[in-house]
This record gives sequence, structure tokens and C-alpha cells, in this order.
Amino acid sequence: MAAEKLTARRRVLLDARPLQGADAQRGIGSYVRGLITGLIDEGYDHRVALLFDASLPAPPVPESHFVAFTIRRRYRGRLGLIEEATAVGPQLAQIRPALYHATTLALPGRCPVPLVVTVHDLIPWALRGRRLLGERTRWWLGRRLLRRADLVLVPSHATAQDACKYGRVPISKVMVVPEGVAAGFAPAAGAAERVRERYGLHRPYVLFVGALDARKSPLALLRAWAIACTEGMEVDLVLAGPSSRQAPANVSVARRLGYVDHATLVDLYSAAACLIFPSRYEGFGLPVLEAMACGCPVVAFENSSLPEVAGDAALLVKDGDAVALGQAAARVLTQPALAARLRAAGIARARQYTWRRAARATIDAYRRVLDR
Repeated sequence: MAAEKLTARRRVLLDARPLQGADAQRGIGSYVRGLITGLIDEGYDHRVALLFDASLPAPPVPESHFVAFTIRRRYRGRLGLIEEATAVGPQLAQIRPALYHATTLALPGRCPVPLVVTVHDLIPWALRGRRLLGERTRWWLGRRLLRRADLVLVPSHATAQDACKYGRVPISKVMVVPEGVAAGFAPAAGAAERVRERYGLHRPYVLFVGALDARKSPLALLRAWAIACTEGMEVDLVLAGPSSRQAPANVSVARRLGYVDHATLVDLYSAAACLIFPSRYEGFGLPVLEAMACGCPVVAFENSSLPEVAGDAALLVKDGDAVALGQAAARVLTQPALAARLRAAGIARARQYTWRRAARATIDAYRRVLDR
């Protein structure tokens, strides 16, 4: 990747700042990494420039024909989003790309070039509630500016509906581009032995991946695990992902591993008896797809985008019914034939979701806007 200061007129400018800071370990970081990989595989990297934050360390990027531009922000959080709305437009006018692809709701108030925006979800408005007031306050400006985009990319039809309903985006401006599975998410030979040696997990375990905030229903997770142990077999509950201040105190009964690297996550998926995913709302639900790719059976609530992603390759139960979720996990634990069917179906379904396919659709979106 090279630096370029003067001209980007023939390039799309992709906001790659989610690869820097805390976002790099979240779903938004996975999205930008995956899209970059897909653009390289499609041979489109020579048509793309990456935008970074000059005040943060540069992230690793695969060898490619990308060029880089940087901007600097004085503020973070809510003030940073207001600064983004007022300052990024003039900075884009200086860079002058063919098109700007915003990968979050940090949007320019006035954009001097065509604007494509990826909306991962509008959960603060879809779920509402007091706990999400802070998120609604933080992102209110981005939601208001969303309708000014030339095209809005969403990862699922459920999020497409939310973009129209809560973002007031005309359906003609919305395009569904499902996410993909990163390289390496596949059943890992010897995973059980490595997990046992590293974490001392000698019993079978059920897994949860993600930040255990209120939207992920931590109490439902604990209830489902208890039901699975009562009606199925005694298993450990393992949590992988960043900590959350919203996690209940009694979650200490689980093994909390915190953030884990890619190879360890693949091992955890591969060795788990099943993934229990009690989320009440997902824009896409990447952990479900990653688990299926690794041959890990999935049980989840039937809501938002999850039926689109999982199809018939997972056991989906009535939204919010923790008892039914635990009973589904118990079935997986006690019925080897069912577990084997879910493993095979999950692997087959996950193969349909690749970052190269996502990049190809994104390139089509760029052309659709530029051809206007």
C-alpha cells in the first residue's frame, strides 16, 4: 500500500478507520477487513484508496495496490461525529475521489462527491428502550444524514426494512450486500485438545461469542444454559468476547475468556458442542455464520436477520423464549444425529457467504452510482 497526496479522482475512497482503535476488534472491523480482502481478490484494489485517522497507528493491510489518505480528528465520541459532519466534506473536496464509501454512520453533512454508506444496523431505533438511549443520542446525526446518500448498502433484508423505516431512505436507494466468512473459519483438526490444554476445559461446553450487553440477553443465556444442563447434560458455559458493563453479576458462573485471537476463536467454535446465541436483534449476525463455517451447531432466537443468515442450518426458537432456547441446546447435546446434521448443513450454508462475493456486489454498487 502506498501513500498518495494529490490525486484520487479515479479511485473510490473507502473509510478504513474502523481498522484502527477499539473498532478493529468489533464487527465493523471485521467488515472492513473482509471487504478489503474481497476487493483484492477481485483485482479492484487499484481502483480504491483507503482513508485512515492520522492520530492513530496505521493498521496492517495486505500487500495490494491501495493508496492511503489520512485525516485528523480533534474530538471523539459525540463531538467527533459532529466534527465529522462539518469537516469531512471540505477534506473530501481536497482529496476529490470518484466516490466516498462511508462504513459507519459518521457521515459528512455535505458531500462533494457521490456517497455510498454501509449501514450495519439501526438497532438503537429498532429496539428502542432506555438502555439504548445513549446510542440513539450518539448516532442521531448520522441517521438524519443517511437519506442524503446516493446508495445505502445493508447486510440483510431485515436491515433494509429498518433503513427505510428508521432512516427514511427510499427503497430504491437500498441494496442488500450480505457479509462473508473470513479465511480460516473452518473445522479445525485437534481443536478440542488445544482448547483443553489452553483453558483446562475438560467437559463439553456451549459457547457464546460477542459482547454480553443487554441486547444479547445475558439472563436468557444463563437460563438457556441451565435448561440445557438439566434436560440434556452437564456442560460448561464459555464466553468469548469483550466484557460489557451490562453483563449481570451472576455471569461469573461461566468461563469468561475475553477477546481471543482468530486462531483461538476458530478452535473454540470447532470444539464447542453448540453456539447459544440469545441476541434479540442482529443486523447480520456474523458469529452465527462463523460458527456454522467451523461446524459448530447453532441455536438462536428467531428474529431480525437471523433466519436469513441461518436458514435451516440452525435451530431457531421463538424470540425471547429462553426455556425453548435451552431445550434446543439440550436436543443438540443429546442427539448425535441432529448435531451431525446441523454441522454439515452449517458448513454448506456458510460456503455461500464469501467476502469475494460481497466485494463483487459492492463494486456493482460503486458502478451503479458512478454510471449516473
